[in-house]
Amino acid sequence: MAEVIMPKMGDAMTEGKVLRWLKQPGDPVRKGEPIAEIETDKVNVELEAEWDGVLSRVLVAPGSAVPVGAPIAILTRPGEAAPAAEAPPSRAPETPAGTGAPAAAATAQAAAPPPASAPPAAPPAGAVRASPLARRLAAEHGIPLETIRGSGPEGRITKEDVEAAIAARAARPAPTPAPAMPPAAAGREVPLSRMRATIARRMTESKQQVPHFYVTMAIAMDAALDLRRQLNDRLPEAAKVTVNDLVVRAAALALRRYPNLNASFAGDVIRHPAAVNISIAVPVAEGLVSPVLHDVDRKPLWVIAHESKALIERARAGHLRPDDLVGGTFTVSNLGPYGVEAFAAIVNPPQAAILAVGAATPTPVVRDGTVQVATVMHATLSADHRVTDGAEAAQFLGEIRRLLEAPVWLVTEIPEGERTG
Repeated sequence: MAEVIMPKMGDAMTEGKVLRWLKQPGDPVRKGEPIAEIETDKVNVELEAEWDGVLSRVLVAPGSAVPVGAPIAILTRPGEAAPAAEAPPSRAPETPAGTGAPAAAATAQAAAPPPASAPPAAPPAGAVRASPLARRLAAEHGIPLETIRGSGPEGRITKEDVEAAIAARAARPAPTPAPAMPPAAAGREVPLSRMRATIARRMTESKQQVPHFYVTMAIAMDAALDLRRQLNDRLPEAAKVTVNDLVVRAAALALRRYPNLNASFAGDVIRHPAAVNISIAVPVAEGLVSPVLHDVDRKPLWVIAHESKALIERARAGHLRPDDLVGGTFTVSNLGPYGVEAFAAIVNPPQAAILAVGAATPTPVVRDGTVQVATVMHATLSADHRVTDGAEAAQFLGEIRRLLEAPVWLVTEIPEGERTG
């Protein structure tokens, strides 16, 4: 017997909702068979059985949200007796917003005396030379002395100078008031979906808390596209290679050489994961998800292409698995299929960097003193300045460019010590 628990399906996930049970108590299940549909902040995921058995009891009613790690069902092995019924576990009380430690912090902040304001700086004495009568007259009419040209000794402003300024101002025509703007047409308000609310919260936190910097590089893609054509002539449909697959493979190999781009900032340490797991940004109807390709640097290009295609299909169909959403260490976002030539993406915490690539388009370039046409793609790296610096980011991008412009290394991995380029 084992408890089926609410899995963590995303690095930011804290709870999930059981949308519906796909098996009923007493139903036999096989390993890998979906038993429930779970709603996370971003996607709906089918929860699969981890081994053959019987779904003895469900502990959470459809529509209920429970924390990650909470038991939601009991699964028994074949021939094993079902456990006695017990009261379903109650959900741990949530700390109301604005109470507990944050409130104490807020109270402490409110109780702290306000900082003393600095006394206003005294105006510089003698900055403008003017007679006392001129000063008083200018103040009465609200005319700054700095705008008046003095005719007295050493530029001293006299009463006559101020009177002339008053007369000149009176002679100017009154400004024409701006025409009134017509009232704006009534719009509409659309409540945020859970996915859009999560994206809004995480991206706002990222831009506020992660010190971004950006590095862009142009990459000639003619050789990579030629390699892709040759591969796809020989590969089955399910494993045909896309431009994004080439970029993902190049990024994974480059991350081996520059591990700071495959890291995360964690207070007083920088964490370097043991694997290179690349999240790929996939637009879906409700917004955007970033499912994860695991151990990308250890897989051949055709396997990456096959797994990426399957991952994207599951994301768009709403059938991502829990493992598809966790463990990402670096993200690739590609807006090339939409005709975008270049853009900068927002770092997806806790990752330290994200690569944004645009469309590969014919572009005039100068080679050997002559203007030629090359297919150029722009890649922009957004990185966390707490983890890495501009020079390292530039070297990382340069490695990606080197791999894509000499793409034989994408299909024939060469040991580090044997490289000559």
